[in-house]
Amino acid sequence: MAKILIVEDEVPINTLIKKNLELVGHECVSVYDGQAAIDVLKDHSFDLILLDVMLPGLDGFEVFEKISRVPAIFLTARSSLSDRLKGLTMGADDYLTKPFEMLELLARVDAVLRRTKKEEKSFAFDNVIIRFDSRQILLDGAVVDCTPKEYDLLEVLVLNRNIALSREKLLSLAWGYDYEGDTRTVDVHIQKLRKKLGLEERIKTVYKLGYRLEV
Repeated sequence: MAKILIVEDEVPINTLIKKNLELVGHECVSVYDGQAAIDVLKDHSFDLILLDVMLPGLDGFEVFEKISRVPAIFLTARSSLSDRLKGLTMGADDYLTKPFEMLELLARVDAVLRRTKKEEKSFAFDNVIIRFDSRQILLDGAVVDCTPKEYDLLEVLVLNRNIALSREKLLSLAWGYDYEGDTRTVDVHIQKLRKKLGLEERIKTVYKLGYRLEV
């Protein structure tokens, strides 16, 4: 996975971001002001920086100007178009406005890491391999015949592993926000994945919520 620097002065937000990124396997370092970010970047390399704009001392834009080229996602409460354009024009890879859902941040992080070729093209656990580039699932080295939605659902579970996801959230992530289906569709597909891949002990049912892939 990736090594990520979190530059956010609000301690609860910084802690929450770090906890969720580490749950899915990333290594994280937290700092709380712009100068601290510059100092740590002098001695350490990172695959991605999550950079708050409104920092004490040097703001996020000033920090970004002073660091060597590292993929970055700006995090900010500023929602104006001019601020978003400034961040992207400076060369940031993405711009996320607070408040945001943690799953959205995880998805943005994954997208940037894939674009910058810092993220793995596959993920393996037990005797299962999921290949993101070719959209294939392998069991004991052999390709498993899965439907596109079965693949989409497993990819969502893998990218958000160890995080409990509601049926509604799984529908929105794997089927799309415009999908007008019954949440029982998720249950049916979960059962198929468990049976095809032997994941009865990996895909846990979360009581009155949904499912979690434990890896």
